[in-house]
Amino acid sequence: MKLTNKFALPDFVVDALRYDDYDAGYTTSRSITQLTDSPQVQILRKEKDDEIEQDVSDLIYPRFGTAGHKMFEPATKGEKYISEERLYFKRSGWNISGKPDYQKLTPEGIECSDLKFTSAWSVVFGPKIEWVNQLNGYAWLIRHAKNVNVTSLQIIAILRDFDRRKAGTSNYPDSPITIVNMPLWSHDKQDEYMDGRIKIHQGAELERLKSNPLPLCSAEERWAKPTTYAVKGLTADGKPKKRALRVFESIVEAQAYVDSNDAAYVVEERPGESTRCVQNWCLVNQFCSQFKSMAEKNNDDI
Repeated sequence: MKLTNKFALPDFVVDALRYDDYDAGYTTSRSITQLTDSPQVQILRKEKDDEIEQDVSDLIYPRFGTAGHKMFEPATKGEKYISEERLYFKRSGWNISGKPDYQKLTPEGIECSDLKFTSAWSVVFGPKIEWVNQLNGYAWLIRHAKNVNVTSLQIIAILRDFDRRKAGTSNYPDSPITIVNMPLWSHDKQDEYMDGRIKIHQGAELERLKSNPLPLCSAEERWAKPTTYAVKGLTADGKPKKRALRVFESIVEAQAYVDSNDAAYVVEERPGESTRCVQNWCLVNQFCSQFKSMAEKNNDDI
């Protein structure tokens, strides 16, 4: 990967951001994080590694995460916790690895925790599905690699944009450090999910060897947001107000709401987008035929 410095950051800042001690394991076919992600993204990242560009400024939040781990790690020494233990398990011919952040040892089994530096809104709108998948992947790995059951899963969320004025309102968290309990799947569901992910990734690798198209990223993997329709009132000079009265998922529902009211309302379309693709959080949108196809369709619709 080529790292750029578009904002002319000082050398010491660049050097600090460039440093990365992550190691997926020498004999790993896929890590848990990779396995729960899109096979198209993983294959393109591997194939295009020498061409991918990323600005060092984009590494600030991952480095915050690394620093956070370093801060908490000394407090997890001893018999009660295991910190960042690299685990391996061979399944369907692949060596799967993972490194859970923290394993708390209890008489009943292991309580597994993962540290996330994230937005408060990730907590407000409920746990991300990728968090649920990843944590249950770790539970699966711990059970098979160590023959020990996981009894609970949780995210330790460090909220980088915490707003104290909103604390305690609605679903907004009360603290800049928030514990988010994750659903723990049954053993059968974990096995079914992980076997399915291995099959999907192995199938994608095989199709690539045959020069066939890669499997498309799902809406979930693209962080897709649907198009919505906001009903707004009008200001005294006839312009739409900033705040919407209601937001609907279909134009029919929005128009029906307008027609059922005597006040002067307008419907404003809020186009959906695949955020991960458009903002290139996957790092490979310039090599992705699916993204190019979506972009062409959007241009045609304008």
